[in-house]
Amino acid sequence: MKRFKALSFLSLLFFAVFSVLAGCTNEQDAVSSKPANETKQTAIQGDTVSSNSQTASSSEQAAIPEKLKKPVKIAAIMQMSIGTFSSQYIAGVKEQVQKFGGEVQIYNADNDLTKMASYVETAITQNVDAILLDHGRADALEGPVKKAVEKGIPVVAFDNDLNIPGVTVIDQDDYSLAWKTLKTLAEDLNGEGNIVTIWVGGFTPMERRHVIYEAFKKRYPNIKEVAKFGTASANTALDTQTQMEAILKKYPNKGDIDAVFATWDEFAKGATRAIEQAGRTEIKVYSIDLSDEDLQMIQKPNSPWVATTATDPAEVGRVQVRFAYQKIAGEKTPNIYSLEPHLVKRTDLPDKQVSMNELSQYIPGWEQSNVAISPWMKTLEAQVNKK
Repeated sequence: MKRFKALSFLSLLFFAVFSVLAGCTNEQDAVSSKPANETKQTAIQGDTVSSNSQTASSSEQAAIPEKLKKPVKIAAIMQMSIGTFSSQYIAGVKEQVQKFGGEVQIYNADNDLTKMASYVETAITQNVDAILLDHGRADALEGPVKKAVEKGIPVVAFDNDLNIPGVTVIDQDDYSLAWKTLKTLAEDLNGEGNIVTIWVGGFTPMERRHVIYEAFKKRYPNIKEVAKFGTASANTALDTQTQMEAILKKYPNKGDIDAVFATWDEFAKGATRAIEQAGRTEIKVYSIDLSDEDLQMIQKPNSPWVATTATDPAEVGRVQVRFAYQKIAGEKTPNIYSLEPHLVKRTDLPDKQVSMNELSQYIPGWEQSNVAISPWMKTLEAQVNKK
């Protein structure tokens, strides 16, 4: 019976998601249904491209493309840089560019989309070889990004709603991120209970996650939302902690709140600390995204934070760089690509403290994307190592 209900809901879920997406002109990303480590052929806008670009002979591929025989300059422009997820994403970008012998300049717009657009203009003026975008929205960035493309500067965006021919947009498959976490929450509550949701609009990935949350509420009508809040700021975790403390005072009794759904790990940090300080660890936290700091909190004895769904933020950065280098080399790249997220439950982890680099030992498929890899990249890395 549970299996039948699950299958029935999957049909309802996808109907709900695609019904919403059909009415949203800015929602262009497709939900990936295959693991990201598969070599896959994706037909997009009439072009068939290989995500691993392994179509030519090995001898041709091993040669470094002409445009990459000298170091390239990359501009990485972020809507904001908050928390350890962002720091590990930046580390992945820098690591991959360094391996390829290039240079990268990081720009942080401090959650100001106008400033972010101006940074794209700056990068164009500086005649960089490629532009990476982290978050942002099409209504603010479409003009300068089109200008970059017209000038022949490749653009690869992460968690963005741009839909411009020639621009590759990657994401973490936010629909799967939300559903895997919410499904785990529902199963743990046996389909009934009171929850607090922490969410904020105005960010492309948050909007996508909220689509699934709305479908989740219809699927599990006996799971009631008693409170909903969220603020993205320079001190998101601390602000969330303060707000969660107020919620706990409003609902002081055991059973008033059964769980928290946090759509961002910065939200989960704040909620977890508030719950611990109030001695209300019967309230469980379910989140999206993961970092080394998060793992320490999740693995803490009696931690209320019990599950999260995530991709490796460093690998996101590395994949974005590799797509940019493929574009510089003149290779075809997909317009969209979704990295496969993974559910990480505290019960799946060992008693000893682990880091993100060790998660692959406990979470099958973690850190194994093998996306956007061309054979000449090994040649390029080997050349850089000789210097």
